[in-house]
Amino acid sequence: MYGKLDFIQEKYDELSAKVSDPAVIGDQPVWQKYVREMNEIEPIVKEYGEYKKNRAAVAETKAMLDDGSLDDEMKELIKAELSDLEQLISNGAEQLKVLLLPKDPNDEKNVFLEIRAGTGGEEASLFGSDLLRMYSRYSERRGWKSEVIELNETGLGGVKEAVMLVRGKGAYSRLKYESGVHRVQRVPETESSGRIHTSAATVAVLPEVDEVEVAIDPNDVRVDVYRSSGNGGQSVNTTDSAVRLTHIPTGIVVTCQDEKSQIKNKDKAFKVLRARLYDEMAKAQNQEISEARKSQVGSGDRSERIRTYNFPQGRVSDHRINLTIYKLDYFLDGELDEVIDGLITSDQAEKMKNF
Repeated sequence: MYGKLDFIQEKYDELSAKVSDPAVIGDQPVWQKYVREMNEIEPIVKEYGEYKKNRAAVAETKAMLDDGSLDDEMKELIKAELSDLEQLISNGAEQLKVLLLPKDPNDEKNVFLEIRAGTGGEEASLFGSDLLRMYSRYSERRGWKSEVIELNETGLGGVKEAVMLVRGKGAYSRLKYESGVHRVQRVPETESSGRIHTSAATVAVLPEVDEVEVAIDPNDVRVDVYRSSGNGGQSVNTTDSAVRLTHIPTGIVVTCQDEKSQIKNKDKAFKVLRARLYDEMAKAQNQEISEARKSQVGSGDRSERIRTYNFPQGRVSDHRINLTIYKLDYFLDGELDEVIDGLITSDQAEKMKNF
């Protein structure tokens, strides 16, 4: 591990010299590339610097204990300081291991969140609406920007299907754990006998990818335009601005009608299509190397039940890490970090076993 850390330190010093070179500064694309590389490894370099500083301090403190002129009280103080330093070194070593774990190349990307009502009829659609609001509120709390780009609602305000684009630093790194089946247990408003119903919605989290990562042959896509629908009045377009894309080789269909401009709707639809194709490619790769998927918390498969929202008990239970919290109202209002932090910690611990 220390050989790798020394190499990273040398690399950082080399990049630091390059970004200060006037010749490099004059070539902005190259300069920005070096700055990005520096920013990626800077947390490791800083942590390693603290680690080395604490190790040097331990050596100095141990040398002080060899001083025969010290009285017992001073020796006890030095031993206490030594104990604190050794704990810092232990914590630093663990943190360095975490920082050196292989990074998911998608972690810093924006994401498409897809929510679909599952079993449970109208109640499942109403739960889909709850999830859509929950992720919108979570995005606000994280300082991210969210935008619903596809929405299929029911007459009672439920969500049959929705696609939300979330833009923000590290969005995928945290939201990727939300893929799967979300189950809800509650008494529907239409249930007169007070019987608890169980229904579900599925969530898919797809990283936003660019044209370089997923190239789409225009000949493989059928583009249909039509008049967007709405609730009446100004929300209904009088022009054919809505867009439906059909990817012929895979059968994937994407629609977008939230913009008044057909061009903008087409651009957004292609972004969603690229993300879904990327997801299909990733699933194919994961079938070949299934252990890579297992290194995450759960499989991430959208057929896997990952969480239960129990309204009568006011609890949320994440089945992947056996974590239950009795803060359902807060959770649905976007306070997800306690559970997501637990998922990240469990994921890192699993990866550390193979470090």
